Amino acid sequence: MKILLSNDDGVHASGILASKQAVDEYGDVFVVAPSTQQSGIGHALTLYEPIRMDEVNLRDGSLAYSVSGTPTDSVTMGIFEIMDEWPDLVISGINTGQNTGKGELTTSGTLGAAMEAASLGIPTIAISQHVETEHIKFNEGHVEIDFSASQIVLKNLVEKIIKKGFPKGIDILNVNVPTNPDSYDPIVSTLATRMYWPFVEKRHDLRGKPYYWIDGNLYEDNPKDSDFHKLVNENKPTITPLSLDMVKNLEEFKKW
Repeated sequence: MKILLSNDDGVHASGILASKQAVDEYGDVFVVAPSTQQSGIGHALTLYEPIRMDEVNLRDGSLAYSVSGTPTDSVTMGIFEIMDEWPDLVISGINTGQNTGKGELTTSGTLGAAMEAASLGIPTIAISQHVETEHIKFNEGHVEIDFSASQIVLKNLVEKIIKKGFPKGIDILNVNVPTNPDSYDPIVSTLATRMYWPFVEKRHDLRGKPYYWIDGNLYEDNPKDSDFHKLVNENKPTITPLSLDMVKNLEEFKKW
């Protein structure tokens, strides 16, 4: 089995190393990820500047590839430049911080990497961990987080895929895990509604020239069967099957 790993936190993030260590036993694992933090960049693709790629060593000494572009670029480079065969499975993550709700999924670089692989017909998992501030530690310039819960959930899911195959009609499995969950069995969940209503704050620099900050006020609706509610309020891992087919209500639209 050939597995491609990527993320949006950067190639040296502790989450992607945790992901690699979780699935190393299942086949040949390739790590190809952005050289820098790319959170919030979504499914962006670099078109107007060259991409550079370097071999680097992860903190366990294993080989990885650092890409100067986006998570989408990294997946593309992994599939079409690094690997001699297409991967059987792509895993994006383990991301630091959850990816729940409709709003977060459209801007997430973790999901952006997953969407690129899924658009090529490759079975894909996006996995993220909800992290409270008290669980974050710093060690020699690195952010250290205990990803053991996500590793257990990821291992179990990969084993299920090996035994049963990837679920038919599904493009991406979006998984979110608490740091210390009450169980390791993901709850099948709908997407919460978590959107940021944007506002623009205008400021002026020391020369009087304006600059802007774009921010947002959170609007959310988290029913009890939603991913955010199960993850945060019930402390359970969640799994949401996603499809790239955005077409809806064709017959009703024809009537319109």
